[in-house]
Amino acid sequence: MLTKDELTRYDRQMMLKGIGKEGQEKLKKARVFIAGTGGLGSPISIYLAVAGVGTIRLADHDRVELSNLNRQILHGDGDIGERKTDSARQKLKNLNKDINVEAVAETITEDNAAELVGDCDLIVDAMDNLPTRYVLNKAAIEKKIPFFHGAVYGFEGRAMTVIPGQTACLWCIYQGRVTQGKFPVIGVAPAVIGCLQATEVIKYITGIGELLTGQLLIYDGLNLEFTKLEVKRDPNCQHCGHLK
Repeated sequence: MLTKDELTRYDRQMMLKGIGKEGQEKLKKARVFIAGTGGLGSPISIYLAVAGVGTIRLADHDRVELSNLNRQILHGDGDIGERKTDSARQKLKNLNKDINVEAVAETITEDNAAELVGDCDLIVDAMDNLPTRYVLNKAAIEKKIPFFHGAVYGFEGRAMTVIPGQTACLWCIYQGRVTQGKFPVIGVAPAVIGCLQATEVIKYITGIGELLTGQLLIYDGLNLEFTKLEVKRDPNCQHCGHLK
């Protein structure tokens, strides 16, 4: 049930066809797991918080460093040295006091991923490395919950939504490929991709629009181009091939 303040706060988005009070109540009841509170996790969590997602669980083991601040807009100079999850939780609660923000300062591994996700309705990938993304992809498939992938490099980025058993998953596309090392990034790239991921999450929760399923969206910021590539399930995929 929406409170009087919530009816006022979300008035503009409840005007949207397909959302209304019913959609807003769905957002309030939703439990979202966001893996990472950095460049991607910042815009994702900010816009899900102000949209009224009732519970946001943040997982990140890092502490804020000066080199993070060109792109990780949840954090500032005063947060250097703090756990990212603590800094992020404080900022999100300042944005919306009515939501529940859970901070998990742990490293996501194959052994604990399912437990960390717990009873959340979906997983949002805001990581910066493929090995952990594969772990999350597998956890989503095992739990049969959606997985919202996003990644950036320089001025570029990509996004995709995975519905286990229906669409291609991350392993279908990358087949276990791993890239390592420090990579360049301009802050506006994760801002764009993170907002797209948040949009997909809102659409999924409220049940409106067409999701970015079966497609990999590629963003080229330098030429301001968006390209969609069709992606198909691999029947022999190590992660999702067993699903019917």
